Amino acid sequence: MHAITLDYTADDLPMLSDLYLPPGAAGGGCPAVLLFPEAWGIGEHVRMRAERLAHEGYVALACDLHGEGRRHDSLEQVMELIAPLRADVSRIRARTVAALQALNARPEVDTQRVAAIGYCFGGTMALELARSGAAIRATIGFHCGLATPVPDDAARIRGSVLVCIGADDPAIPASERAAFEDEMRAASVDWQLHLYGGVVHGFTNRAAAALGRPDFARFDAAADARSWRAMREALTAAGITP
Repeated sequence: MHAITLDYTADDLPMLSDLYLPPGAAGGGCPAVLLFPEAWGIGEHVRMRAERLAHEGYVALACDLHGEGRRHDSLEQVMELIAPLRADVSRIRARTVAALQALNARPEVDTQRVAAIGYCFGGTMALELARSGAAIRATIGFHCGLATPVPDDAARIRGSVLVCIGADDPAIPASERAAFEDEMRAASVDWQLHLYGGVVHGFTNRAAAALGRPDFARFDAAADARSWRAMREALTAAGITP
């Protein structure tokens, strides 16, 4: 496995994303995955996931969210940064589409076998990439927000959708899940929603406890393992396998 920095411009920002290449990638024709991190930006959590996928044979791009590869550790600062993105979905899509274009421009990538994965706000970004009509065969979100200001755009989704959510996640109430189900049904999307009982936000991230709010966010080993298996099954069903 080989890692390099992939730079491109998105939403008028210089993006520095981490590209992980599997052994033998130079021959081309590799399936590929975009990984959008939690709202903090690129960190150990998403890098470890990207490395894991690269070892399994995928070209994996851990995507910059904030420009110049910046990561922010202050919740207040992060919320200030993502608030304007939530208010203008076109800016979210600009950042995700540019990442997809940069990934697809790599000679190692089979552009017909690309998926988008995201965690927390990164999962929201992956869903908006799918709603933009991008040519991705699977979209997978982990403990991600489901709401969108443009639900009718679900009709533009070109691949399958899987979201894995803690049933007790206070950030994603049952009403939001129900609206997402209605959105997917209305657009006849190939979709799945997996709920994990007794699980809250951030369940895939071992560092979730650092937030100091265990009723809001905490790691759950069982849900993490189950959701990873569900992701692998979704990738296989979409024909995105090494």
